[in-house]
Amino acid sequence: MYSRYKQMYELVQSDVTSCDISRVNPKKHDTGRRFPVMVPWAAILHQGFATVAPPTAGPHEDPGSPQRGNYQVNGSNGTKCLMAYMGLQLNLTFTSVSQNKTVQNIVNIKPNETKSTGSCKSDVAFLRLTTDTGKTNLTFYFTLNTTSTKYYLSEVSLSAAWPDMKEPVSVNNNSLDYLRGTLGYSYRCHREQTLNVAQNFSINTFEVQVQPFGVNGSQFAAAEECQLDEDDMLIPIVVGAALAGLVIIVLLAYLIGRKRSHAGYQTI
Repeated sequence: MYSRYKQMYELVQSDVTSCDISRVNPKKHDTGRRFPVMVPWAAILHQGFATVAPPTAGPHEDPGSPQRGNYQVNGSNGTKCLMAYMGLQLNLTFTSVSQNKTVQNIVNIKPNETKSTGSCKSDVAFLRLTTDTGKTNLTFYFTLNTTSTKYYLSEVSLSAAWPDMKEPVSVNNNSLDYLRGTLGYSYRCHREQTLNVAQNFSINTFEVQVQPFGVNGSQFAAAEECQLDEDDMLIPIVVGAALAGLVIIVLLAYLIGRKRSHAGYQTI
């Protein structure tokens, strides 16, 4: 950086020695003397720094809510061992070839263009979704705690090789704790959730219902609602109870006031 500005300084100095100060009548008053010219160094330095500004993430378009997909995994005996019904949206940051900068892209997983595979064991199960003819591979790993009989999403991995990527992106996180449920029940959440996997990758889930263990037949077991849904159900109950209490207070006040008015009439 220092050598760059030194070269700029020498270049300007060479130009300064060849500059003349013009007079009103140059033929009459020209003495042949040369004067130094004041150089706007602040402008030059600002221009130099402006050329090395780092690229920023470009704007992204919202593709809207994704379509829900029905994804299943069969066990070794051919029966269903994992079921998932959900809408998925990928939020990925990468270097764009066409824009030559870092961009943030939101992509919906299309169920009709997605293939689901996987495997189930007694305490581990995974669901792999492959779309875009193999250009996107998304894998969910579920773990069952046999002591507490609680299961949860413990790991997510993504490999993506999209056309505008400067290089393929690979992400993995095996220390997650999402979509927690109880063995023998399915997990369900109507509200949109964001599963943060890495600094450059997250997943938005919509209307998700999943059961990775204890599947019997082709139907989900009774659902355990997520905390977000429970909060939504609790708010109307609290508001309704408050309104009911207010009605009771107004009614009691009315009855007490009416009783006092009757007592006043009898005294007269």
